[in-house]
Amino acid sequence: MKTDVLIIGAGPAGIFTALEMVRRGSSKKILIVEKGQPVEKRRCPKSVVGHCVNCKPYCHITTGFSGAGAFSDGKLSLSYEVGGDLPELMGTDLVQETINYTDDIYLEFGADSHVEGVSNPDKVKVIRKNAIQAGLKLVDCPIRHLGTEKAQQLYLAIEQHLAEKGVEMLFGWECEDLLLEGENCVGATLRRGEESCDCLAGHTVVATGRRGADWLERICAEHGIAHQPGTVDIGVRVEVRNEVMEFVNEVLYESKLIGYPRPFKNKVRTFCQNPGGFVSQENYDNDLAVVNGHSYKDRKSENTNLAILCSHNFTTPFNQPIAYAQKVGELTNMLGDGHILVQRFGDILDGKRTWEKELSRSNVRPSLPDAVAGDITAAMPYRAMTNIIHFIEAVDQVVPGFASNETLLYSPELKFYSNKVKMDTDLNTNIRNLHCLGDSSGWTRGLMMASVMGVLMGRKLV
Repeated sequence: MKTDVLIIGAGPAGIFTALEMVRRGSSKKILIVEKGQPVEKRRCPKSVVGHCVNCKPYCHITTGFSGAGAFSDGKLSLSYEVGGDLPELMGTDLVQETINYTDDIYLEFGADSHVEGVSNPDKVKVIRKNAIQAGLKLVDCPIRHLGTEKAQQLYLAIEQHLAEKGVEMLFGWECEDLLLEGENCVGATLRRGEESCDCLAGHTVVATGRRGADWLERICAEHGIAHQPGTVDIGVRVEVRNEVMEFVNEVLYESKLIGYPRPFKNKVRTFCQNPGGFVSQENYDNDLAVVNGHSYKDRKSENTNLAILCSHNFTTPFNQPIAYAQKVGELTNMLGDGHILVQRFGDILDGKRTWEKELSRSNVRPSLPDAVAGDITAAMPYRAMTNIIHFIEAVDQVVPGFASNETLLYSPELKFYSNKVKMDTDLNTNIRNLHCLGDSSGWTRGLMMASVMGVLMGRKLV
């Protein structure tokens, strides 16, 4: 097999690389290889059977055209301040300009024209004042909410557009290894079950998402691709009644709060807030079950959920932050017999586990019905748990009732994007004709910034 541009992974970064090349009239042959299925064939059986069945060979929520992000909450952050470290590499002006450009593309394919968080500046000031008094920083980022179900329709339209423009898409195949000749990447070895083949390419773009971060870390080590251990995020997903979050939900939709609680002063932040949303389970290749959140346009629950993530930066001699986070997740899964654990905040403070009968009589009813009541502190590292507790208590000063006894904490919430690939401003690695994009590269976090990195890559390739 031969192609001009080989894109490994059909998440937002890979999709927008191809889309920008097409929009700019490139005549280069483009091949996107994706281990999952096209949008129209992605189905989670949980909606039918009521519980996670741990689909094999991959989870349909995390794998397939449009990646994991589009099948979770489907939110686009419209500020360069949110979404990773790409502005450090490419410059804030260029990144913000490209965010605006990319946002217009999303609108062309059917995104909702309404933007959350920009209509009540006086109320935003009230929230910011309370955050300052609590020792937190508020990042009031405009949000365009696609919605989980609407995002699927949007990405289906993009998939069909790329196919019409001659972009070849190969589903059900995964990248086994890169093909190198000296310090030059000439393509990749692809595999589907027992079948394998080499695909030769003028340029190879790796955009495997958070799900592929550990694979890319291994590939970097094997082939001498310059990289460095970055930050790994370990945390919980918090769920409260909508009434508790009503003011913040109305004003900002998503409140992005950052703090550095004592005594450790690690960075702790809120992430992926879902008003009226649903807590969900995702499964990775090694049977690791992690928690996430969905937010629909038309279907609502009585609860709001959001992630609280504690950032860990490791130094020599340790250089396996992804493996560290996976071990935390595996231990939590062990306690939950393969399921997500849930515990009430008051029980954590009282030093006791949560029981099912206590959940059944609480004001906050879990929106993830197959979560197992238990003790997440038995698996969560002391440093992370202490940071999370103190951060929740600080958020309670901004959102009264957030630290109530009945507030639910689900675990594990893990973000795998710690391996940061070294690149120049043309998005070149130290291996010629090899480029690494999106969350797996360590430079982006989330739908919009991964899409932006794809747009910039598409321009370079044209």
